[in-house]
Amino acid sequence: MVKGRKRKNEKTAQNLIKKTLETAPRVLALVGKPLYLILFYFIIAFLFFFFIIGKSARLTSQKLVLRISFKKPNFQFHLPKFKIKVPHSFLALVILGLTFWFLILKDLPSPKDLVDRDQEVSTKIYDRNSVLLYTIYKDQNRTPVELSKIPQQVRLATLAAEDAEFYSHPGFSIRGIIRSILKNIQKGEVTGGSTITQQLVKNALLSPEKTIIRKLKEVILSVRTEMVFTKDQILEMYLNEVSYGGTAYGIQEAARVYLNKNVDELSSAEAALLAGLPKSPTKFSPFGPNPQLATERQREVLHLMAANGFISKEQEEEALSAKVEFAQNQTDIKAPHFVFYVRSLLVDKYGEEVVEKGGLEVTTTLDYSIQLLAEEAVKKEVNNLSRLNVTNGAAVVLDPKTGEILSMVGSKDYFDTKADGNVNVTMALRQPGSSIKVINYAYALSHNYTPATMIADTPTAFPIPGQEIYRPKNYDDKFRGNITLRSALAESRNIPAVKVLNSYGVVNMIDLGRKMGITSWGDPSNYGLSLTLGGGEVRLIDLAQAYATVANYGKRPDLIAIKKVTNYKGKVLEQDGCPNPNCESETVLDPRVAFLLIDILRDNSARAPSFGTRSALVIPGHGEVAVKTGTSNNLKDNLTVGFNQNYLVAVWVGNNNGSPMARVASGLTGASPIWNSIMRGLLANTSNHSWEAPQGLIQLPICPYTGTLACSGCPVKMEWFLEENRPTKACQKPQILPEAASTP
Repeated sequence: MVKGRKRKNEKTAQNLIKKTLETAPRVLALVGKPLYLILFYFIIAFLFFFFIIGKSARLTSQKLVLRISFKKPNFQFHLPKFKIKVPHSFLALVILGLTFWFLILKDLPSPKDLVDRDQEVSTKIYDRNSVLLYTIYKDQNRTPVELSKIPQQVRLATLAAEDAEFYSHPGFSIRGIIRSILKNIQKGEVTGGSTITQQLVKNALLSPEKTIIRKLKEVILSVRTEMVFTKDQILEMYLNEVSYGGTAYGIQEAARVYLNKNVDELSSAEAALLAGLPKSPTKFSPFGPNPQLATERQREVLHLMAANGFISKEQEEEALSAKVEFAQNQTDIKAPHFVFYVRSLLVDKYGEEVVEKGGLEVTTTLDYSIQLLAEEAVKKEVNNLSRLNVTNGAAVVLDPKTGEILSMVGSKDYFDTKADGNVNVTMALRQPGSSIKVINYAYALSHNYTPATMIADTPTAFPIPGQEIYRPKNYDDKFRGNITLRSALAESRNIPAVKVLNSYGVVNMIDLGRKMGITSWGDPSNYGLSLTLGGGEVRLIDLAQAYATVANYGKRPDLIAIKKVTNYKGKVLEQDGCPNPNCESETVLDPRVAFLLIDILRDNSARAPSFGTRSALVIPGHGEVAVKTGTSNNLKDNLTVGFNQNYLVAVWVGNNNGSPMARVASGLTGASPIWNSIMRGLLANTSNHSWEAPQGLIQLPICPYTGTLACSGCPVKMEWFLEENRPTKACQKPQILPEAASTP
C-alpha cells in the first residue's frame, strides 16, 4: 500500500515537471528574456532538489520523513504531526537563502522608483575662511528628451562607449562581469563591468558604495528593471539621467554646456566626444585641466563605434578629422584651477559618484584673498610682457611650514580655452632653469662644501662618452674667475654649478631632489650635467615643495589642499589633511644646510654683481626673504621662487605651446615682477623676522678672495660654517677680486 502511494507521488511530481517544461516556452514568450533566465535557474534548482534529494523522500498524511543518501549526520526536528530529518546540505541552503534575502532582497528598491525618487545632494567647496568657491551639481540641469528626438549617432556613440551589447543582454553582461572579476582580482577593488541598465539603477536608486553586496543588488535590480521597462525606455532614461560633468545632467544639457547646441544638432564627432564623458566627467572634461584627454577619449569612442559596426571606417575617419567648436566656459567658479585640483583629489579618494552626489562639504586650505592678489599680479604682468612673446603665467603660494596651498593660479585666464587657459601650468612639466640649482648646492653643502669654498668660473669642457663635448655657458657669456660658492649660487653662475655637480654625480642630485619633492625625474641615466641648469623638467608645484623643504629647515612638508571634509549629515570624513598619523614632516635635509641656503638666497649684496641692488628680488623692509630665479637656455621658461617663514611664492611665465620668449633678463623682467607683487602684498602689514641659526653652526671671518680665514690686510666678511667643516687655514696675503660682471 505504502509502495503504491510512493510510486503515485513520484509519478505526479514527474508529470508536474513535464507539464512545466512544456508550458514554460509559451509563458516565457509573453514575459520576455529576463524572466526566462530567472525561471531557468529556478527549474535547475528544482530538478536538483527533486532528483538528488527528493528520491529519498516519503510523503504520508501522518508524517513527512526527508532523508538524504549521503552518509552525513542529519538534523532532526519533531513537530506534533511531523518528523523531519534535515541534512546539513539542505540546512545550509536554507541559511544561505535567508542571508541572501536579508542582505540583498529585503530593502531592494522598486524599478518604478526610477520615475519618482529623491534628488541628489550637491557638493560644495570652500576656502579656509568659508568663502564658497564652487558647487558641484548645485542644479541638476536636466531637459528630458524623447528617444525619438535623439539622433541615431548619439545613441550609437553611447552604446559603443558604455554598453555595445545593450539590446541583447538581460540587464547584465556575463562577459562584462567576468572582465570585471579578473580586473578586481588584479587591483583588489570592486569596480567595472556595468551595463547601461546597471549604471541607471546604480546612479538613480542605489548608494555609491563599492561593495559586493551593492553589486549584487545592482544586478538583480537591473534584471527587474528590464522586466518593467523596454530597452528603448531604459536607454531614454539613461540618456536623460547620466552626468556629463559640472551641472550638465542628461544629453541635452551636455550638448548645450559643452557645444552650445541642441542634441538634435550634434554631429558624429560631437556625439562621440559627449558619449565619452560619463566614464569620468572630471578626467575627460574638455573644460578640465587636461583637455587633450577629452580628444583622446573621443577618438577611442569613434574607434569602438567602427569596431562594433555602428559606423564604417570611412565615417570614422571623417569624424576624426572634423573640428569640434566648444562653447565658452562661463561656469560660476572661483579659483578654478585650484578647485579642479581639489576635485581630482576628492575623486581619487571617494570616487566620482560620491563627489557628484554625496553632498560633501569641503573646506580647503586656499585663502581667497591671496588668490585674488595672485590672479591680478599674473594677469597684469603677462599683459605687460606681450611685446616679449610672453602669453601666459602661473603662480602658487604655500605655507612652507605646513605645506598648505594658499593660492593656485594655473594660467592667466582659465576661461580662455582658445589659448589653453584651462590647462593648469602649476601641474605641467616645464624646465626650471637655474632655480633647480638649490638642490645641487643642497647636496654639496651636505658633503664638505661650504659657502666659502672657492669655485672657478672659467671656460670648461666636459667630455661625455658618445656625445659632443659639453661646454656650459653663463647667462651673460662672461666669466668671474675664482669665486666663493655663496657668490656662485647668489649670482646664479652656470659654470660653477656644473663643476659642483660633476664633482659628486647626477645620481646624488636626483636622489636628493626626489626626497625634497621632485616627482618627475626618472632614470638617472637619462640626465646629464645640464640637470643643474634645468635640463630635467619639473612641475612648479613640486619645485615649490622642494623650496618649502629648505624654508622649513630641511623638513619636507606634504602638500595639503583639503582641511576638512564632511558629508551632508555632518559626519567628518577627514580633517586637517593629515597625511600621516602624527602629521610630522620628514626631515630630508640637515637643518644647518637649509639655513646656509636661506642665508645665501637672501643675501642681496652677494647677488648684486649680476642683478644689482634694487632688482625685483628685493622686498623693502624684509631682508629675511630668500629668492632664486631660473630661465631655461631655450628661453621657453622663466621662473622665480622665494619665501620667508610664513609664505612661499613660486611663479612661472612663458607660452603653453613651448615657443621661446624674447630674451628675458632673469630677475629684472618675466616672473620676478609677479613674484615681487605677490610677496609685497603678503608682507605689507608684517615686519621683518630673522631666521634662527640651528645648533652646530659657527660664524667666522673669512677673506672673500680666498675663502680661507681672514688674515691681516684682507677685507673681512663673516661666513657661516658647519662646525665640522670650519676652516683652519688663513690667507697669506691680500688677493685682488676679479672685476664684477655687468648686470644682464
